[in-house]
Amino acid sequence: MHAITVSEPGGPDVLQWTEVPDPVAKAGEVVLDVVASAVNRADIMQRQGHYPPPPGASDIIGLECSGRIAALGEGVTGWKVGDEVCALLAGGGYAEKVAVPAAQLLPIPDGVDIVTAAGLPEVACTVWSNIVGAGRLSDGETFLIQGGSSGIGTHAIQVAKALGARVAATAGAPDRLERCRELGADIVIDYHDDIPAELKKATDGHGADVILDNMGAKGLAANLDSLAMDGRLLIIGFQGGVKAEINLGALMAKRASVTSMGLRARPVEGPNGKAVVVAGVREQVWPMIADGRVRPITHGTVPMRDAAQAHALFDEGGVIGKVLLTSG
Repeated sequence: MHAITVSEPGGPDVLQWTEVPDPVAKAGEVVLDVVASAVNRADIMQRQGHYPPPPGASDIIGLECSGRIAALGEGVTGWKVGDEVCALLAGGGYAEKVAVPAAQLLPIPDGVDIVTAAGLPEVACTVWSNIVGAGRLSDGETFLIQGGSSGIGTHAIQVAKALGARVAATAGAPDRLERCRELGADIVIDYHDDIPAELKKATDGHGADVILDNMGAKGLAANLDSLAMDGRLLIIGFQGGVKAEINLGALMAKRASVTSMGLRARPVEGPNGKAVVVAGVREQVWPMIADGRVRPITHGTVPMRDAAQAHALFDEGGVIGKVLLTSG
């Protein structure tokens, strides 16, 4: 089969369409004929040499895909060859075939085509495990998503609205702020402005009960300032660095919590494993997609062999939603 490989850490031009061995389904796994994959910020970081795959995972980039089941490993039940699915991956999505644990498979959501479905598993599992699992976001609370026009952001806005939250979103340009509003954001804030001040002004001083953040260290102080009493800050990325000072007194005064958790390196099974997350997404998020409360947001589609072009789009900035990579 063919797959995108990385010749050495660097820019988009290090991505090459080359021939590699076909994957084989181990016990509990299936092999998919990949129809499409999608570009995530983690893919950019892996290409640059900053985010190696966890032990045992494929070193081929790609954290999600859609496709058709080509082979079943020993012990797999509930699926059959030919089923159309999408899947959460620890790696391997930028390829014509991929092996994946059956517990990480999802049916194609009602009303979504198989190519578009490739951009759903990673964002859906990340958002659900954070704002519902860890953040306990509930009806009537205020939710702030930092980077509302990203793939994570466009999905999180819609899920939070479907849960009954008042949604605030940040972005860095007027067109992206307007897109956040179109997706359901009640409050939009230019991230070049004083975010805590603007948020408090828009919420009568309340702030955010739950914040989903991908900046890490750079945004920590502002996020803590933005939290409401009993607020929950959820950090899922470190684009702004990994080390920062924290005022524990301010945290205690608000009875607030800071949580940072990844998805890629989790085990498949266990109380916080990927199987639990995927099952929760299927039960709670897929119905939101089926009835139209949540829609996949796609920036564009690029042939997988030209993945370098898709990565260049990210490096240039301005991507809204997901960029999909089509196999074949």
